[in-house]
Amino acid sequence: MGYEVKSLFRIETTRLLWLPGIMVALIVTLQCLELPHGNVLSSLFPPGKVPVAENSDFLRGRPSSESEKVADATHVNGLNSTGLHAPNETVNNTLSSEVKDRDLEDGVLQTNVGLNISSGFDEGSKSGKESSTETSKLSSNSTMDFGQSFNNKTEAEEGSEAQGSFSPKNETMYDNSPKSNVTEGNITLTSESNGYFNASLGSPVPASSPTDSSTNVDLGKNADTKIRKPVISINSTTSSGEKNVRPSEKPVQMQDNLKTPSPEVKEKADVSSSAVITIHEMNNLLHQSHDVYHSVTPRWSSAADQELLAARSQIENAPIIKNDVELFAPLYRNISMFKRSYELMEEKLKVYVYREGKRPILHLPLLKGIYASEGWFMRQLETNKKFVTKNPGKAHLFYLPFSSKMLEEALYVQNSHSHDNLIQFLKNYVDMIASKYPFWNRTEGADHFLVACHDWAPVETKKYMANCIRALCNSDVKEGYIFGKDVSLPETYVRNPQKPLRDLGGKPPSKRSILAFFAGNMHGYLRPILLQHWENKDPDMKILGNMPKVKGKMDYIQHMKSSKYCLCPRGYEVNSPRVVEAIFYECVPVIISDNFVPPFFEVLNWESFAVFVSEKDIPNLKNILLSIPQKRYLQLQLRVKKVQQHFLWHPKKPQKYDVFHMILHSVWYNRVFQTKHG
Repeated sequence: MGYEVKSLFRIETTRLLWLPGIMVALIVTLQCLELPHGNVLSSLFPPGKVPVAENSDFLRGRPSSESEKVADATHVNGLNSTGLHAPNETVNNTLSSEVKDRDLEDGVLQTNVGLNISSGFDEGSKSGKESSTETSKLSSNSTMDFGQSFNNKTEAEEGSEAQGSFSPKNETMYDNSPKSNVTEGNITLTSESNGYFNASLGSPVPASSPTDSSTNVDLGKNADTKIRKPVISINSTTSSGEKNVRPSEKPVQMQDNLKTPSPEVKEKADVSSSAVITIHEMNNLLHQSHDVYHSVTPRWSSAADQELLAARSQIENAPIIKNDVELFAPLYRNISMFKRSYELMEEKLKVYVYREGKRPILHLPLLKGIYASEGWFMRQLETNKKFVTKNPGKAHLFYLPFSSKMLEEALYVQNSHSHDNLIQFLKNYVDMIASKYPFWNRTEGADHFLVACHDWAPVETKKYMANCIRALCNSDVKEGYIFGKDVSLPETYVRNPQKPLRDLGGKPPSKRSILAFFAGNMHGYLRPILLQHWENKDPDMKILGNMPKVKGKMDYIQHMKSSKYCLCPRGYEVNSPRVVEAIFYECVPVIISDNFVPPFFEVLNWESFAVFVSEKDIPNLKNILLSIPQKRYLQLQLRVKKVQQHFLWHPKKPQKYDVFHMILHSVWYNRVFQTKHG
């Protein structure tokens, strides 16, 4: 009897133990059928106890093969970066293989580290998502900026933005599978192109989310280069309610209410499909570049490296200059640093010019036309006795004396639409230099530089000359221009090589009767739009197409000399000779070219003497110019005259602070600040 009671007790106990397991299985099954993905586990655990494994899909992101939209996955009662219980966190993660070719839809990302990134670029989508995208709540001491301007902040917010924690680290661009590492309190993004992010302007990164394992923030097209890129780490320490940043709206399509441009002018017509890097954001990228750009470390040190380190220290600790008889302080970012850097360049800089290579591509300077900058620099450097050394062991810099214009003239096969043979020529040239001398291999070309003005130069040099300091007229952020390494080369249109300073100057401000002037060929997508809005529409706006010479009427130069503002819209590429022409004729330049880095950007404060207008604002161009007070215009025009000395070619011998010396200085300056201690 006792044995039967014991057996019955064991059976009943076993049944009671099975019952909770069956109940749990039923609950899980029901929630899988009824609740959205991600809520099953959260309902089984008490608040604040949701397990988030480090290798979970939420942290690793969705596989790169999945490009569909993952929306509204809600994680309840997660933890923010401070370890406190966070409110419901919504993930609206829009990812696709074409993400870099179009604007992201409105979306909000909040992860368990307390970071909320909003991609509010699509104005038309606000109606359906207004409650979730009206503001972007950033739980971070600083924010990441990529192209769009999110600057609707108070002065107090502006003053408290530069508190982000940066952890630069070298990354090689041959690695095509960048990782997104999310840890508690920190989000690390790996950049694959331009490599720099503005951590103070309050813009989200319009690419894949930090939780996506295939994060690839593409700021340019140089993904094949060897240039080392930094990893920027943002330390999230503030709560999600401390900052409210209102996203800027998507640029208005400029083609609205206009005739459709012909196929010839639509090759890059979708201007609003990519984020715009504003001049304000470029200033921040430049400021960060000296700390986050990493040049190739020399394989062995040299005396020249030590001299560069000493020069950097002296420039950074330059004596303060308040008044200077040669330079006008407001024109410069830091007149004290520029003055000291220029003095050290004159005192110390030595350049070795490679003598190898034959004409016409090498050692044949072209001194006339819109690509004349590269030719004039080549001629004046190769004949210079002050800076050029015949002993490469003493050189701080090595010059590659090829002409991008002659490269195109000599090798391009008409209508082939291929640059392969041009690129191959440059590769063969670099291979020859590297096999003959040890200097290229010492730094992988980081202490070498080139000066190239042709539109194709960025494409031709981005692979085999990627580490070089590239002075480029086509200085486009989206084409691989790198702040802290590359130099924006002024495109100077030389009409008469014997008299490059002929017609210099213009009328005084009181006699400039034309508000704004432009005339030129219809290159690219932007100029037809400019004409469609303004040609023959307003007597104050002298906007023309190609301007034929008519005897007895004002010609192109006379118009520039008689205009207050000279419009400088982009052509096929971002650069235009009109920028320097406007300065030459003492007309305030109005630069209408998104993502264009203006010449000598390392030194000059362009906003002190030029006007920048976004491409999308062409319809409002006259109102923008009229909104500039007369006093401000007179100030701008006076400063144009003062900055003019930096853009002049002198035929007999270069003069102090002229365009030759400014190009050389920008190369020197970037090399000095690439040099690191230790």
